[in-house]
Amino acid sequence: MKLPQLQKKPELKSCHDVTWEDNYSWIHQKDILDVLKDKEKLNSEVKDYLERENQYTDFQLKNTKDIQKKLFNEIKGRIKLDDESLPYKDHTYEYWTKTTIKGNYSSKLRKKIGTDTTEEIWNGDKEKANHKAEYFGVGDLEVSNNDKLLAYSLDTKGSEYYTIYIREIKTNKIVTREIDETSGNIIFSLDDKYIFYSKLDHNHRARKIFRHEVGNSNKADDLIFEEKSEAFTVGIGISSDEKYYFITSSDHNTSEQYYFKIDEKNPKPKLIQKREKGIIYSVNSWNGYFYMHTNKNAEDFKIDRTDNTNFNDWKNFIPAKDETLIGGLTFLKNWIIRSEVSDALGKIFVRNLKTNNEEELKFSEEKVYDGGVSLFQKDKDTNLIHISYSTPKTQSRVYLYNLKTKEKKIVKEQIIPSGHNPNDYIVERLNCDSHDGKKIPITIIRNKKTKIDGNAKLLLYGYGSYGNSISPGFSSNKFSLIDRDIIWVTAHVRGGLERGMKWWKEGKLLNKKNTFKDYISVAKFLIEKKYSSKGKIIGMGGSAGGLLMGAVVNQAPELFLGIIMAVPFVDSLTTNLDHSLPLTVGEFDEFGNAKDNKDHFDYIYSYAPYNNIKKMDYPNMLITTSLSDNRVLFDEPAKFTAKLREYKTDNNLLLLKTEMNAGHGGKSGRDGAIEEIALDYAFALKISDKIEI
Repeated sequence: MKLPQLQKKPELKSCHDVTWEDNYSWIHQKDILDVLKDKEKLNSEVKDYLERENQYTDFQLKNTKDIQKKLFNEIKGRIKLDDESLPYKDHTYEYWTKTTIKGNYSSKLRKKIGTDTTEEIWNGDKEKANHKAEYFGVGDLEVSNNDKLLAYSLDTKGSEYYTIYIREIKTNKIVTREIDETSGNIIFSLDDKYIFYSKLDHNHRARKIFRHEVGNSNKADDLIFEEKSEAFTVGIGISSDEKYYFITSSDHNTSEQYYFKIDEKNPKPKLIQKREKGIIYSVNSWNGYFYMHTNKNAEDFKIDRTDNTNFNDWKNFIPAKDETLIGGLTFLKNWIIRSEVSDALGKIFVRNLKTNNEEELKFSEEKVYDGGVSLFQKDKDTNLIHISYSTPKTQSRVYLYNLKTKEKKIVKEQIIPSGHNPNDYIVERLNCDSHDGKKIPITIIRNKKTKIDGNAKLLLYGYGSYGNSISPGFSSNKFSLIDRDIIWVTAHVRGGLERGMKWWKEGKLLNKKNTFKDYISVAKFLIEKKYSSKGKIIGMGGSAGGLLMGAVVNQAPELFLGIIMAVPFVDSLTTNLDHSLPLTVGEFDEFGNAKDNKDHFDYIYSYAPYNNIKKMDYPNMLITTSLSDNRVLFDEPAKFTAKLREYKTDNNLLLLKTEMNAGHGGKSGRDGAIEEIALDYAFALKISDKIEI
């Protein structure tokens, strides 16, 4: 089949006295945000190109159709399809969710406490059918405090423009007008007369908080708060003691909060602490105190508290620890629960408020695990919580835990219908030296039958941006590769928070290249230690992890057998220069401001994947994107693919797959998500010569 070719329409671009040619910039439409809402507005020539690339990908992967189907069935076979979540006790009802064998979306159920009559108040599959939507994304699903109303937000394009609906549960009648172009989050007032929500502006940024009177369709909603900076976005929540609403305005690097009392008839948000560049803080209220989680004078965060609303007499409650990330607090009447992360591993601590003693909550004897806690009821006068943990090889277990007696009872275990024996696998936590001597944590999981002799293929996953850490939890999907002799490794590279704020700061702005160098160092370390060999590693990353993939494949292509990148941020210079795009301005403190800062421009230009494609051999590559993605526009991977076709000197596979009815998270629904995973894994098996296995 003929290789797809995107027409060249050369354009000279310039910035800071640097000029470069971009042959494919023409595919970016000025009305691109309108295209996200209505794909009929897509340039017909671009649409034709994307469809030809899809046809070419289907053709090249034609011999993987059987393995894709087998993988799909395997992955789905590890999921308990007819499953129910643990119930959460509200004042009057217990609420929980349920999935079924045939359905793709969950249902929300409830029953009055003390009765056995179950009521279905939401059915995702029926709602999707009612909306006749190819894509169906649920943003929020909230029940009013009096248990009479259901508010929900839907995205039927994949572009993350959510429409809010409110209906009576008893009659199923819509009681308020549709509220369009919101961020999706919904907060009921405690008297259930209003909802609070955030509206998206013309650049898809949530900068306004509105209050809507339930049932009122004749009058404009009340504007409660407006953020003036285009770099900041806003959200609203309620305090743990339900006495205050908190409005948070933030970018990735700086935050500011306002509060107002729950009973204010005309809410007037009041400032808690003026924003300071680089200072992130959040405030909660409980039992007569305000608690502030902040990195001011505490790089890896601390928690202070005060008992006055002047917010000028803070006293330390949880002190800072070097390279240990201090997490937030969960409150009960007699207990406070909090988290810490260090060396890419989390810990949970419990404080007895009567004795003020604090101790670590032990989950497992295994060294590498992901643990968490959650409340099982709204009433905070309890000693009972849910604790859960999983490891890379051990499925999730949830216990009902008594904080006072320390007794625990298992209440839910993740069932793997097709079978799973954790003893068949080996989990390792190693560290390797990066280019500057920093120790990079590595999490490895492999089948115990896989030999460490350099012959195994290896999938190396990485992300490394926005302070997002990759937790070492259980994922049943991975075993379709692990059981086929492919070692799965996660590189906890800089740009995340695995080793505190320094880990993030050393992987962003003018330190961004550390993220790429860390990943390459991990790959070389794994080769040196015989986990794999040069040319046998498959790199994988999505979104900002796709930026990582694009950068490392330009710098060290010889290390890789293949690269799998999903919705990849690969035309990062072009996007950074365009301040009208949804995320650009809010990410200046993550990647820099190339338009207004020459140092930032030069640095981004030196690593941006699209700008650094070279005439050389590249490994096999699968690139996936979505037409309605507002976070990483589809034109980035499309341009990247077109330029790669022009420059690369090898005959390896280069495939672009565009989902025409999806957003940043890919297809909606359970089966859609599994299909995408099966495609990625089939590609990995194809290039690994394991297609018949």
